[in-house]
Amino acid sequence: MVSFAGYLMPVQYGDVSISASHKHTRDHCSLFDVSHMLQTRIHGQQRKEFLESLTVCDVQGLRENHGSLSLFTNSNGGIIDDLICSSTSQGYLYVVSNAGCRDKVIPLFKGHEKEFQHLGKDSSIEFLDNFGLIALQGPEAHSILQKVVDFPVNKVRFMTTTTGNVCGIEGCRVTRCGYTGEDGFEISVPVEKAQKLAEEFLKFQVQPAGLGARDSLRLEAGLCLYGNDIDESTTPVEAGLTWTIGKSRREHRGFPGADFILKQLKVKPDKRRIGLTSEGPPPRSGMKILDENGMEVGIITSGCPSPTLGYNVAMGYVQSPLAKQGSVLHVKVRNKFVRATVTKMPFVPTKYFTG
Repeated sequence: MVSFAGYLMPVQYGDVSISASHKHTRDHCSLFDVSHMLQTRIHGQQRKEFLESLTVCDVQGLRENHGSLSLFTNSNGGIIDDLICSSTSQGYLYVVSNAGCRDKVIPLFKGHEKEFQHLGKDSSIEFLDNFGLIALQGPEAHSILQKVVDFPVNKVRFMTTTTGNVCGIEGCRVTRCGYTGEDGFEISVPVEKAQKLAEEFLKFQVQPAGLGARDSLRLEAGLCLYGNDIDESTTPVEAGLTWTIGKSRREHRGFPGADFILKQLKVKPDKRRIGLTSEGPPPRSGMKILDENGMEVGIITSGCPSPTLGYNVAMGYVQSPLAKQGSVLHVKVRNKFVRATVTKMPFVPTKYFTG
């Protein structure tokens, strides 16, 4: 167990290694307890305007019961946090953001709520502290979930959401998404029923998985970890996340840091997030990236041996001219210079169910 965002979280369960847990997720199905995540509902007639004033998300353009990855940005274009926002048929927005950023996001929401209400706008925030969150991830997640719900799972496609009965528990929200690159679901469940839900899933060929497997899975999928790969010193353009900024948002702006971010889209940033592959000792966060002349040109933000591929995968930031796929760089690992190749992400193809 380790301390994570104020919670005690398991790195792994029992004597199952991180690598074995990782492979079980890729081949079968694993359960992740992600109840530490901040779940929020945004109510009111101006709820979409409210969230658009804080994020780059095209909330107005979201279809009913559809969602999108987005970013909270600051006035300098830096990333305050990443989030998933869904526009529900129940008349509210459902937002899931990082536990590690809750001390920033909660005051941000509350302060903005007061500003909106002072202007006479109809918007209010509800933090779902009475709900847990269980992630079911892997190629067998679909068939397992179908056995315990009262709705056709194939109607719920990637980044869509619905409500229903799960394992006999009413009031659950099921969203088809995840942090592994596999097909999967996140199930918001009344907190007093969360343990029962987890125990019901574990009756199938489902293993509990911890932070260790979650990290290596998301890295293979090319997904950012807040605090490592993105933070308030990086912009969506530098992080390769410009796809989160919809056409209408680029045209009408209205989000924090819009001027700086849209300028970067035109003139190109000084640094870019890249993927790297290598052999030998694995790159780790904080290690220096060097060019062929031994000059420092960037830094590793995440790295590990890939259980799926059998070699090392990593992310980092380098000077933009060196971000071209196929470029050969080096990583300084314990005073050794390890050859690394700039590689397109995701490292392992994603398997999201799009119908």
